[in-house]
Amino acid sequence: MKYNFDEIINRKNTDSQKWDMFNDPEDVIPMPVADMDFRCPTPILEALNNITEHGVFGYAIVPERLKEIFQERLKNLYNWETEKEWQVWIPGLVPAIYATCKAIGEAGDAVITAIPVYHPFHLAPAYVDKKLQTFPMKEVDGRWTFDFEALEATITPATKLFMLCNPHNPGGTVFTKEELEKLVDICEKHDIVICADEIHADLILDPSKKHIPIASLSKKAAERTITLMAPSKTFNIAGLGCSVAIIPNPELRQKFERAKHGFFPPLTRYSQEAAFVAYSDCEDWRLALVDYLKENHDYLYEALNGYKGLKLLPLEATYLAWIDARATGIENIQEKFLEAGVRIMDGKIFKGEGFFRLNFACPKATLVEAVERIKKSLTE
Repeated sequence: MKYNFDEIINRKNTDSQKWDMFNDPEDVIPMPVADMDFRCPTPILEALNNITEHGVFGYAIVPERLKEIFQERLKNLYNWETEKEWQVWIPGLVPAIYATCKAIGEAGDAVITAIPVYHPFHLAPAYVDKKLQTFPMKEVDGRWTFDFEALEATITPATKLFMLCNPHNPGGTVFTKEELEKLVDICEKHDIVICADEIHADLILDPSKKHIPIASLSKKAAERTITLMAPSKTFNIAGLGCSVAIIPNPELRQKFERAKHGFFPPLTRYSQEAAFVAYSDCEDWRLALVDYLKENHDYLYEALNGYKGLKLLPLEATYLAWIDARATGIENIQEKFLEAGVRIMDGKIFKGEGFFRLNFACPKATLVEAVERIKKSLTE
């Protein structure tokens, strides 16, 4: 193998949120936080070393070459023709979610999203004086999708923003062209802006699926959409803080810029150079990574789906398994697995009671050990 994803890297005592935040015993395998236990690509490491050797760390501006290569990437991967001025580079996708909730609508207006979903989606509205509206996702033909009838029934005149997660975290769904078009039609009917978190777009596990940026569907979709992307999940550089909002509508772009003004620091040379090198020199690493993640996914699915009351739908994307534990009858599944030496993320965080999320972006040996511990705990 050209890239050694099997390498075990000790991340304990590195101030890692994933490995150090919970103060777990040394032998606990942490699988909650969504970063990977793989060394990032060598070209990125070399680029960061070059900046360090230069030795000056002043304020940075976003280079044109980063904007241009990202523009090319959108065209090459997603057949999405964009303009450079649509890009707004930001030091993190989660702050962009909060800024978008602030920018769209007035105090007291509503933000709607499907649940379960990545927790900043349902935490952000209250921080910016907005109301949260939710409707359930549903299982159809072995995948999670929207309950469009429930969506329409939940919308009110106060609903100004729809928060979309595609590919979906934690459900792992890659929404189809038809599903996205239906969502656009509903949002157009009710004059709702769409904020699309597409951070997992480069991590498609099912080769029959293809990510479609919702804003690329049509001019009407583009005009009401703020798309959020980043190299962070794909190339394991989340801690560097580099993301981008793509906002074709100048009025929406101005609102977003105003909402973030004074709150977001400029990107660092480290983050910008890491993003540029990731997009310019690391595509073969990304493809090898996806293959490795797919093997891990298939092992996990085979091992845990149907085991002692656990249910896992095949993921179409991401490295975050969404597992239904309701049939186990265990009241606190997080505590149960922690006693067995595995830390997972309780589905309550995502408004998914009875489920848990497990991050399988780790060496295969680590995943095998975690699975064995989980299985053993369910037989005791």
